[in-house]
This record gives sequence, structure tokens and C-alpha cells, in this order.
Amino acid sequence: MTILIKNGHVLDPLTGQDGICDVLIDGDRITGMGENLDTPADRVIDAEGCYVMPGFIDLHVHFRDPGLEYKETLKTGGRAAVRGGVTTVCAMPNTKPVIDNGVKVKEVQDRAKRESLTNVIQLGAVTVGQKGEELADIRGMAAQDCHAISEDGKSVMNASLYRRAMKIAKEENLAVFAHCEDITMVEGGVMNADAKAESLGLKGITNSVEDVITARDILLAKETGVQLHLCHCSTADSVKMVALAKEEGLPVTAEVCPHHFILTSDDIPSDDGNFKMNPPLRSKEDVEALREGLKNNIMDVIATDHAPHAEAEKNRTMKLAAFGIVGIETSAALTYTELVDKGVLTPMQMAEKMSYNPAKILGLSDKGSVSEGMIADVVIFDPRKEYVIDKKTFLSKGKNTPFQGRKVKGEVAVTIVGGKIVYEGGRTID
Repeated sequence: MTILIKNGHVLDPLTGQDGICDVLIDGDRITGMGENLDTPADRVIDAEGCYVMPGFIDLHVHFRDPGLEYKETLKTGGRAAVRGGVTTVCAMPNTKPVIDNGVKVKEVQDRAKRESLTNVIQLGAVTVGQKGEELADIRGMAAQDCHAISEDGKSVMNASLYRRAMKIAKEENLAVFAHCEDITMVEGGVMNADAKAESLGLKGITNSVEDVITARDILLAKETGVQLHLCHCSTADSVKMVALAKEEGLPVTAEVCPHHFILTSDDIPSDDGNFKMNPPLRSKEDVEALREGLKNNIMDVIATDHAPHAEAEKNRTMKLAAFGIVGIETSAALTYTELVDKGVLTPMQMAEKMSYNPAKILGLSDKGSVSEGMIADVVIFDPRKEYVIDKKTFLSKGKNTPFQGRKVKGEVAVTIVGGKIVYEGGRTID
């Protein structure tokens, strides 16, 4: 099938294209770029007034499949992804069973090809069962193109074991995606340690819980040479440490989630489990530091940590609620509204942090760009659309969002995965 996208404003970080340009897709590849293309096509899409960007790549999602399908599945997660313009995801391995060997990686990725509208890269665990006791089958998972290993949901507290994993990952050309949390310091905390926590009568989580492990992991990356990617950074000191690591030329990248660059603990209205996430919402100073880090390209990626839960697991007190919120359907609109429309990021930086940089981190040389020869993963994003976030419309099984009722600007109009239109006009196309 051939698709001709006309009159769109193409944003391509690879080539620097930043202006009106037509895009021709033939099969699964982009085969033509230029003004006023007049090539016959099976489908012509008028993208006037819209941005045409490389499909978003979310480095951090929980699709809960296998084992926790009541929260999300490869199918429902894929539908939610393409509604959000996300054409590739990295699925975290903390499923049931944990994805800790090559057979399990292959099983998920093979099923995803049949069941999911988005591309799914299944990451592998660092340790067997994520128990932190013995290393997982890292080489076997690398052979199945897992691209990275991660103990997300927890940190590997045994630094010697973690260093051994990093050395193997380096040998296998895998990245290490780090969840930075010193579990010995959490002490039952459920939100940021501050006056708001005290007013709600809840135990707090200090910034040092994250920062101590961030520092450790950067030092281990320095020693081993592995590509380290820091997940869901939430503190001002994490930004400082990433900046120092980059000044030293270390292979360190970092992501920030929309909830962490928008909300503070003061935005928590009450003891509401829908505002419980890990790491927690921090202070105004932390939010400002994260936004500056994104603006100055210290922080490389915007990811979601999409973490769906059943309603009964979230609609309860913070002490009892599960950690995590959904985000894959709202990330583009929130990023545009809070960062681009307010002048913190340029539209091109949005494309860099949601598409191009994630592709580079994963080593996907044929993704993250709208240019000739690249795989036709494309999103058409309309910045003029204004609406209110309504969780009832989510395609994810999870409805656990702190952004319910928030007015946003910018909507995904069309999502194309591998040359196939999978989302258009407010509905998925299976």
C-alpha cells in the first residue's frame, strides 16, 4: 500500500527537516520526501496544520502480559499506545512470570507481532525472578533482541552482582535501564517526604532514596562502560548527576515522565491512590530542575512508565494503593501543552525526546526519523485540538490517572506503524 501525506509540517531530528513537506510511504518504508509531491498513492492524507513526526518510542511501559492480564494485555496496551502516537514500546520484565530468559523474551515478542498494534520490544530482567540473588540469562535474552535489561520496579541492591550484569550487558551490546531506589531507605513511604505528607498523615520518601542509587549506578557505568539509561528521574540532584556524567563523557542517558515534569506533591488533593507513583511526585524545585534539564538536553527522553492497575487497586488510600499510573495515551498532549506550548521545548525537541533519542538509545538505526529509507512509523499530531482528558475514553484497561479533567492542547490524528494506518479519526484500525 502507498500512502501520501500532504501539506504537513515535518519535524525530523535526523535531517533537520523543519517545515512543510510531503511524505510518501510505499510498503513499510518512507520512499519519498519533498514539496508538492504528485505521486499516485492508494491513500492521500491531508496533514495541513499538523506536525508529521517519527512515531513516538516509549522506553518505559508495563503491559502486564503475561500473568497480569486483568490490568493490561499486549492487545489493549497496543491499542492505547497507537492512540497516543506510540509506535514502539519497551515492555518492562516484571510480569508473572518475570521475563528472565531468552525463551520468555521470544514468546512475548512473537505474540506481540500477532496481537499488538504497536511494536513491542520485550526487555529482560537483570536477575532470576527479579529476586536479586543470581543473574538472569542475559546472553540468551540478548540473542532474542531484548535490546536492554532492567530490574524495573526495584533496584539490584547487590552492587557486585549488578556490576557483573553490566559487564555482560556491555559485551552483548545491551543497555541497562535503571530503576534507582534504595529499598532500605523507603521505610514504608508512599509519597514525597514533605509538609504535604505530614498534613495527610502519610509516610514520606526522601529524594536520597533515588539519588543514592543514581550515583552508584553512574559510577558502575563509568567502571564497566555499559550504556546506562536512568528511568523515571524525579529529583533535582538526578539532573545534576546526569549533567556531570555527560560532562565526563560517560554513556549515560535519562528519562523524565510527564507526571514528574508537571505535578508536585502540592497537587495531591487528598489521600488519593491515583496520585501514588514510584518515584513520587516531588517538590516545585525538583519539577523546575527536570524541566530545565529537558530544555537544556541534559535529560534525553520523555517516557511514561505506563503502569495500569485495576480500579480496586487504586481507588483506595495511599497506604494501600498500588504504585503507578497510566500515561501512554496522554503523554504527547501533556508534553505539548506543558512544554512546547509554554516555550520550554521546541516542537523539534519534542520529536527528539519522544522519538529520535529513544531510537538511538535502543540502536534502532531505521527508526526515529521521517526521512527516505526509514521504516514508516509516523505520527500526525494536530496541535490545534483542545480537549479535556477523560479516563472513560482510555483504550488501556487502566484508568488510573492523576490528570482526569485536565485541559490539554494537541491530539494524535493518525498513527502509522510499518506503513499501515493503525489509528485514525479517534479509533484504532486492527
